[in-house]
Amino acid sequence: MSSATQDTTSPAPAGDNHVELAIGGMTCASCAARIEKKLNRLEGVTATVNYATEKAKVTFTGDVTPADLIATVEKTGYTAHLPEPPRPRPEAHRELARGEEDGVLPLRQRLLVSAALSVPVVAMAMVPALQFTSWQWLSLTLAAPVVVWGAWPFHKAAWTNLRHGVSTMDTLISMGTLAALAWSVYALFLGTAGEPGMTHPFELTIARTDGSGNIYLEAAAGVTTFILAGRYFEARSKRRAGAALRALLELGAKEVSVLRGGREQRIGVDQLTVGDLFVVRPGEKIATDGVVTEGASAVDASMLTGESVPVEVGPGDTVTGATVNAGGRLVVRATRIGADTQLAQMARLVEDAQNGKAAVQRLADRLSGVFVPIVIALAVGTLGFWLGAGAGAGAAFTAAVAVLIIACPCALGLATPTALMVGTGRGAQLGILIKGPEVLENTRRVTHVLLDKTGTVTTGRMTLLDVIPAAGEDRRQVLRLAGALENASEHPIAAAIATGAAEAVGDLPPAEEFTNVEGLGVQGIVAGHAVTVGRTRLLQEWAVHLGPELEAAKAAAEAEGKTAVAVAWDGTARGVLVVADAIKDTSAEAIAQLRDLGLTPILLTGDNETVARSVATAVGIDEVIAEVLPADKVAVVRRLQGEGKVVAMVGDGVNDAAALAQADLGLAMGTGTDVAIEASDLTLVRGDLRAAADAIRLSRTTLGTIRTNLFAAFVYNVAALPLAAAGLLNPMIAGAAMALSSVSVVANSLRLRRFAQLASANADGGATRTPSRGTLTGATS
Repeated sequence: MSSATQDTTSPAPAGDNHVELAIGGMTCASCAARIEKKLNRLEGVTATVNYATEKAKVTFTGDVTPADLIATVEKTGYTAHLPEPPRPRPEAHRELARGEEDGVLPLRQRLLVSAALSVPVVAMAMVPALQFTSWQWLSLTLAAPVVVWGAWPFHKAAWTNLRHGVSTMDTLISMGTLAALAWSVYALFLGTAGEPGMTHPFELTIARTDGSGNIYLEAAAGVTTFILAGRYFEARSKRRAGAALRALLELGAKEVSVLRGGREQRIGVDQLTVGDLFVVRPGEKIATDGVVTEGASAVDASMLTGESVPVEVGPGDTVTGATVNAGGRLVVRATRIGADTQLAQMARLVEDAQNGKAAVQRLADRLSGVFVPIVIALAVGTLGFWLGAGAGAGAAFTAAVAVLIIACPCALGLATPTALMVGTGRGAQLGILIKGPEVLENTRRVTHVLLDKTGTVTTGRMTLLDVIPAAGEDRRQVLRLAGALENASEHPIAAAIATGAAEAVGDLPPAEEFTNVEGLGVQGIVAGHAVTVGRTRLLQEWAVHLGPELEAAKAAAEAEGKTAVAVAWDGTARGVLVVADAIKDTSAEAIAQLRDLGLTPILLTGDNETVARSVATAVGIDEVIAEVLPADKVAVVRRLQGEGKVVAMVGDGVNDAAALAQADLGLAMGTGTDVAIEASDLTLVRGDLRAAADAIRLSRTTLGTIRTNLFAAFVYNVAALPLAAAGLLNPMIAGAAMALSSVSVVANSLRLRRFAQLASANADGGATRTPSRGTLTGATS
């Protein structure tokens, strides 16, 4: 992505280059379609232009430069520039500045003035009692500024497009309002409408009328005001729809206390460098992504992940920028800054999704691009038909103006981008990052979900699940002595036992004369006892054998794919510890949710068949594909696709990346590797498998909203055009209906802001999301 400070005159480097242009002057989807067409005519350029975000996302190669792209847009009649880097603003002025940048305030001023002038014009036309002598001349005095100044943005855009030989929605608005004004001026000065005592009854009836003795100032002023109102509410709604992205960008800390030369120094976050040590006090935001070097605390990551329970962190744990330190003082070493941080990547993914286009969006743009000339031809044909049929110039003119006004494709142009903006923004708030709108189409068609085991269905780390003491032994003592000895080892299984023991029994005694027997286990002295922990073979070397009860427990654990660790001291076997990669508490619920969506879950893992079957049975998965290499995972995806199935893949590791890319829909756990996240279509930030069901539901809901919007827009135009052409629709009523249709489309899209994740319905809220220790708590209580 090119920065705003890029030199637009320098040659583009070899290979693909990407740039995002801020486009000005667009007033409808037809404008966006025209700019996109012009840019794509340049050799080596691929561009998509989004009317809602007013941005062009361009990929270019060869000798093309950003300056060439900007020049092409300007030749098309619009403005373009590279986005400027955000500048910090005082909070008090931030909202005002946003309104000015988005053009909302000037549009509101134009709307308010036009409304104030139009209301008396419409009132006099509608209420005969208000039609005093020569009232029509006051109407002209009030309506003329509305049609000329209030509708100036439409006239300007129409003229710009006319100079380039094209027509857009603004052409319809400009032609309709100017035609109504011109007819009224003609009737006042050259007809009979200007005579004193002229009355103008207003009827809300659908019937053909002869307008030769009437003026249409209320139609011209009313239509202008209605359309300005629609544009204003559209602009406000677009700004609200993008609020999630702006809020995401503003989550980060602004200043940080950095340690330099052994002293704290307060600097701006933008001055941090990788490797800097910085201090985070209780209640402060963590300035950037990093690793804790000192201190222990609980970190509230709810603003990024939606996770309501703070995460405990200590030395060696990673933390994410913009999360809040809810506990003690932390010293963190910065590992990623600026555009490399998770917050920046999330914002970039959201913005990329909002700038992209799904197939339904491209269809809407193509239709709106050819819609305008057809409507103009229909209006001319309507005028000619009624004139030829002898209906009179007034009736013919009324029908033609109604056609021009009713056909404005505002709703059509806003149907897709507004739903995409709100849907992807809501997803970001829930920790679901949608990489591109084409993803939405795939979610609708998915039939099967392949689930990686480690780190997806399970926690991805070894966990102590159970303690089985020998007859007559105290399980707490077994756990205490075994945990104390394993605490001196760095082996993952030893770490799981030590962690589980410390959580269950508290402080562990020190181990003396510790010895690591490679591949078998550990030995040492704990609290005066000679303790051995490890494989049964290690115990047998000291002539210690498990009793029948412990042998049965060991065999049962290993039959389920778990690891059984024997514990002995003072020459006697005392118990068996069961360790495994624990299943996430939420995985079974997530599988049920996926099934409720009509999907078939399949466990796909490189682990052995026994372990895979055990995990699958525990969470409710019927089909298992085990002992597969990364290349085999890709082959499985291709095989299912070859059978006509639409496949989604959920994974978190480097070994899942190829399968994620091959799948019709790739979902990466946000707790996984960067490679997996880059290869996926959706990223589930919080690492909770239930988010996969939420992501698919959100995508399908967003797609459904797009389809509803498009259907409503098409039905509106198809149904209204024949009425208008038949002369049965008053131009002012047509304008009001057109404006309201656009507002209704945006309002329908904004309903996506109320989308809620199924997981949040749990009675315990976030408490159910904390990984458990299986049966350990009950076993040791």
